[in-house]
Amino acid sequence: MAAAPVWSVDPRTGKQRERVADEATAADVDAAVAAAHRALPALADRVARAAFLRAAAQRLEADGERIVAAADAESALGPPRLTGELGRTTGQLRAFADEVEDGGHLDVIIDHADPARTPPRPDLRRYKLPIGVVAVYAASNFPLAFSVPGGDTASALAAGCPVVVKAHPDHPATSELCAAALRAAAADTQLPEDVVSVVHGFEAGVELVRHPRVSAAGFTGSVKGGRALFDAAAARPRPIPFHGELGSLNPVVVTPAAAAERAEQIGEGLGGSMTLGTGQFCVKPGLVLVPEGADGDRLLAALSGTLRATAPGHLLDDRMRDAFLAGAAGRARLASVGTPVAAGTGEDERTVRPGLFTVAAADLGAEHELLFEECFGPVTVAVRYTAEAEAEAVLGRIEGSLTATVHLGADEAAGGGGAGRLVARLTALAGRVLVNGWPTGVAVAPAQHHGGPYPATTSTSTSVGATALERWLRPVVFQDTPEALLPPELRDANPLGLPRRIDGVREQRAADGAVRGPAAG
Repeated sequence: MAAAPVWSVDPRTGKQRERVADEATAADVDAAVAAAHRALPALADRVARAAFLRAAAQRLEADGERIVAAADAESALGPPRLTGELGRTTGQLRAFADEVEDGGHLDVIIDHADPARTPPRPDLRRYKLPIGVVAVYAASNFPLAFSVPGGDTASALAAGCPVVVKAHPDHPATSELCAAALRAAAADTQLPEDVVSVVHGFEAGVELVRHPRVSAAGFTGSVKGGRALFDAAAARPRPIPFHGELGSLNPVVVTPAAAAERAEQIGEGLGGSMTLGTGQFCVKPGLVLVPEGADGDRLLAALSGTLRATAPGHLLDDRMRDAFLAGAAGRARLASVGTPVAAGTGEDERTVRPGLFTVAAADLGAEHELLFEECFGPVTVAVRYTAEAEAEAVLGRIEGSLTATVHLGADEAAGGGGAGRLVARLTALAGRVLVNGWPTGVAVAPAQHHGGPYPATTSTSTSVGATALERWLRPVVFQDTPEALLPPELRDANPLGLPRRIDGVREQRAADGAVRGPAAG
């Protein structure tokens, strides 16, 4: 039986663009994983890894015009947005190269033997090693930054793990172009090309998570698809870590003071945030608590005006468009739910218009559970509340999210009016808490955390920022091991110049990166 073809499809027309590849068979997946496993030792050299990541950034930039054109043709996200996404992608590759060179991710800890302790302490030396071959499941809404060359791939490679990517069906041509750039970068730096490979097809994704030589997986997508893979990873004879980003409502709370001070500004900002990328950002604000009264009315009027002025946009594929329209219609049919701006199809039937739903907090019942689920696309739900207790009751029904946002008045932002309690309450819901801002736009920075309580993610880790590579490492400790048998990272002389903690004291790194000696810390 011939393998099914993989087609690139233009979401603006629904027509097939080109035949890109064939869906991978079980034998194809096995071959890709086996080749990745053989490439694992080559990534042990941190210098080579850092050079590879920088070369990958250069290769992507060199072919950037063609990559952006393909991504636009397959996603309809537009060249400006995709050019920025390419810059973000190459930037995070270089950022991970810096992390690799720094060596702090190895988390070297040395506790020398202390026979005077009770009980006596042996000599213990701990650091982290690559976990093995990583399976990456590309996201639909970021064909570069969360796909073949994206954060999961970059962080896994930085950790020293070869990667097999299951390409997303919405952008197979882009995936192949990016994979070619990464494989060429590997060859440029004398690494095996099979440190990165790509497979296509639904069944390939299932085979990948079950493969005995796959040691961990990273996923960005729907709750249904992610949960199925998560369960498969846990059901293996040897379960593996599954770092999945599944779904997020990203609640926003607007206090009465904030609405009184800047209702129109908040309404306009919310409209821009929820329609960015046609509402296809994983951190799109999907539920907003707005105070009852004239100030809240002004906010919603500004939001409604912004939405009506927003041009219709394309969703990533027909399935997503159909799901968006069905989800919007289902919410509009709920009792006591208003639709100041009705979501629907645009003028050409392939685009969608943004929408707004409103409901009083006092009217929310068990039958309104749909309002507490993510709707992928440009819609949000405004819940009107009259008292803090009503707002708290709504927050109590929201599951874990990637982000939670609060808009405060000036006095509240200075610490007054119970703002601290509200920030603490939102902290329980999300991995990133914002004050007087909007969650769309996730900065790639060492302190970033892109994750949250389930179903936002299936683990406590982040998929953005320097600490993302920790997902692909495992700790190992050597006890009473002779110096000659220790890896260089754990020898007293510190031949690699790594940051370390020795007997509870951190060694101090000088401005030039050299380790000068211990300093209390």
